[in-house]
Amino acid sequence: MRFFGSVDEVPDDWGPSAVTIGKFDGVHAGHRAIVADLIEAAAASGLRSTVLTFDRHPLALLRPAVCPPALISNVQKRELIESLGVEGLLMVPFDRAFSSQEPETFIDHVLLGALDAKLLLVGEDFRYGAGGRGGVALLRERLGAAGVEVRVIEEVQPEGGRRASSTWVRELLAAGEVAHAGELLGRSPSVRAVVVRGAQRGRELGYPTANLSRRSEGRIPADGVYAGWLVVDGEPLPAAISVGNNPTFDGVPEQQVEAYVLDADLDLYDRTVEVVFVDFVRGMRKFDGIDPLLEQMADDVERTRAILAAAPRPQRV
Repeated sequence: MRFFGSVDEVPDDWGPSAVTIGKFDGVHAGHRAIVADLIEAAAASGLRSTVLTFDRHPLALLRPAVCPPALISNVQKRELIESLGVEGLLMVPFDRAFSSQEPETFIDHVLLGALDAKLLLVGEDFRYGAGGRGGVALLRERLGAAGVEVRVIEEVQPEGGRRASSTWVRELLAAGEVAHAGELLGRSPSVRAVVVRGAQRGRELGYPTANLSRRSEGRIPADGVYAGWLVVDGEPLPAAISVGNNPTFDGVPEQQVEAYVLDADLDLYDRTVEVVFVDFVRGMRKFDGIDPLLEQMADDVERTRAILAAAPRPQRV
């Protein structure tokens, strides 16, 4: 996959292309269906499949107070989109200059100019240009005059008539429903960060954990204990994962992510790892002493074993 970090980085000979546009936060099942349609349509017409996305949610610039938290980092987004098999990804910096351009300028400069689009796949509610004044009608009018086909994408509704969306995934993660979130995402949710030194309490208790830096990529789920995987150098290792401030002890930061690899004691300090959440085990709570905590931790490990034994093991990546 070719990656372009700005419109100016797209080479003059990139097109002709088939393009889809969106925020692609989470690269969930709906996004994956769109990209699959894009690739199929591009192959049928001899076009280059190209995804156009943005380096931040537009609301992060336009209305930061109501901007939802990102599900994934730009690096994760790039990796996930590349894994779907597209030929090109344009990640436009959503800055003041880009957000204030006229809708016609976006069509002429980006779609017709840089990408040489011959086919465009967009949602019915896609808005663009200053004040969001551009819509599908203008796309069809202006692109149609240039011989470009515009197709409106049908929404993906996996269950209950509700469409797959990043908002829904956020709701599920906030409730600790990582298994359900994984169904919408098409993969188990995960976070990525550098392993840092903690207070060493887990090691003292016989459960050494890899503590993730607060500067992590990906959306952290609700406080609790989860069954999942700690991915090190592409190798998934079974792990019991704790999220939260561990109220039995003082001084643990909020939303601390730490993973105990089952039956292993690894030196992972200063290494970048990925924590993959498969299913919820229990909520976070305070224990009256070390003995009841150890009893619960032993139970957490056994429940984690059972959950992971019934779950498909991730492929080495």
